[in-house]
Amino acid sequence: MTAESAPAPAPAARPVPLLVGAATTALEGAAMAGWGVYNLLSGFTGADADFGRAELGGAVLLLMGLLPLLAARALLRGQRWGRSPAVLTNSICLPVAYYMWQPGGAAMVALGAAVAAIGLAGIVALLNPKVTAVLYGAPDEQ
Repeated sequence: MTAESAPAPAPAARPVPLLVGAATTALEGAAMAGWGVYNLLSGFTGADADFGRAELGGAVLLLMGLLPLLAARALLRGQRWGRSPAVLTNSICLPVAYYMWQPGGAAMVALGAAVAAIGLAGIVALLNPKVTAVLYGAPDEQ
């Protein structure tokens, strides 16, 4: 049995930061996949004037949303490969939040702050030493 296919840790062995990191990653993946579904549907209903662009963009966003969802699932199962795409997904939230602040307006600034807070919470949670110990083993075990 390899380390990648090792059984998931017991629910009591999952530290809170791991659950927070997996939850933020799943939330971001679901949002991206939902945006993709919206683009696909807007192309079919005629709400978007450029059918091909809406369909292709929607398909790409839907596929891009699947990786964070799979990474969150892997984290909950204790598989270490899920941490890298999860940290990357949470890191991408920071420049997205920055560009949301640029146009101004109270709603966009508030939404940008929420996106930045979710991204930072995910990064901090996933890089927590307790998560590292669960995914890679304690330092004395290596």
